[in-house]
Amino acid sequence: MNRHELLYRLYEDHDTETLRSYQALVDLFPPVDSRVALEYWETASEELEERKNTIQTEFSGAGGTFAEVAALATREQAFSALDLYTKYDRGVNVLVLDVDETLRSAGNTDNEIPRETLHLLTRFHESGMPIVICTGQTLENVKGFLIQGLGNEMVHSGTLSIVYEAGTGAFTPGQGADTKQLLYEELDTDIQDVFSRIRSRVLPNAPRRIREGSHLQGNEFNITLKPNSETGSDRAREVIDAGLVYELDLLEESVAAVVGEEPPVPGVTHAYYAAQDPEIQTVLETTDSQPEASLSAVPAAFEAVFERIDVAYYEADAAEIGSLELNKVAGIEAALDVLGIDDPFALIMGDSKSDLRMMRWAEENDAGIGAAPEHASRDVLDHVRATDELVFDRGNAAEMLRTAYAMRELADLE
Repeated sequence: MNRHELLYRLYEDHDTETLRSYQALVDLFPPVDSRVALEYWETASEELEERKNTIQTEFSGAGGTFAEVAALATREQAFSALDLYTKYDRGVNVLVLDVDETLRSAGNTDNEIPRETLHLLTRFHESGMPIVICTGQTLENVKGFLIQGLGNEMVHSGTLSIVYEAGTGAFTPGQGADTKQLLYEELDTDIQDVFSRIRSRVLPNAPRRIREGSHLQGNEFNITLKPNSETGSDRAREVIDAGLVYELDLLEESVAAVVGEEPPVPGVTHAYYAAQDPEIQTVLETTDSQPEASLSAVPAAFEAVFERIDVAYYEADAAEIGSLELNKVAGIEAALDVLGIDDPFALIMGDSKSDLRMMRWAEENDAGIGAAPEHASRDVLDHVRATDELVFDRGNAAEMLRTAYAMRELADLE
């Protein structure tokens, strides 16, 4: 029998739903200091092993694999995994994971990574799978909640890497001199000068409503305005929209100082970045900040700098100036190099335009597959649906991780 026929028989002939329930109980609810709880857990553990042994016996040499698949993946997840393996003829060998609104969601997980997701990441780690956490957050923030959720030993194991500030740095404990890579230090001095000028002025010179309604995220390099009010609220949207316009104006002034010339008319940053991003154009329209300059009025010296600088808008969440040379793709490549992964095939999970760059990189280089939550940005969802249709429910990253685990298990079958 081929893999498809064996998988069909597995889910047709065995009560895999009950098997998964026992596995979840054993994994997620370890015995506490209670005789009754301990007895209940031991009974579940014995029943789990008995059911797994039955599958192992029936499927002979592949029994261990099919027992693991049945205990972790639903029928739909298992067949999706097999379809992916058949399409790409390989399994996932590294996880590349965004955090906010991907692994965790303010919508229905209290902005914490769910226990089920943390356990699956631990299971991947114990099986030898490298993990790259890719986020726009600061390194210290990410280290803090990862150590809390996954444990200090796993975070410092040498097989987990953190790409932080959307690619300005990569941190891989246990890698000697390569443990922390400050990728922004490799940028040209002119670009670093632009960022230095903006950073020194962004809050001190800000209009009062921006200064009092927002704060700078504690980045090492990127310049990220975050709202003081709740993300997603009307007040957050107002201050971030105003902050975006203000950052564009600061960027124009800073570039003018670095290149040594003034633009022919004000607003060349507005014109350039509105043409690059429809969301920025919409914000400029709704705040009556449409550019006086046309795109053709952008001087060549300014355009040469703009082509290397990213302005990102996240509705009611953040307005950010970063480097196009230091996006998450650059961070991934640095992390994979340190981890020694020469031929990656990654599961890339994310929800925003910075994650979309990673997914496109994977598609162009035959280096993995992309997955996104149902509330991801439109462009991300369009890409994911056009490739492998790997869209998961909000707050349920575990759904996709189970599929990836099954894909890896099935790929290992001879």
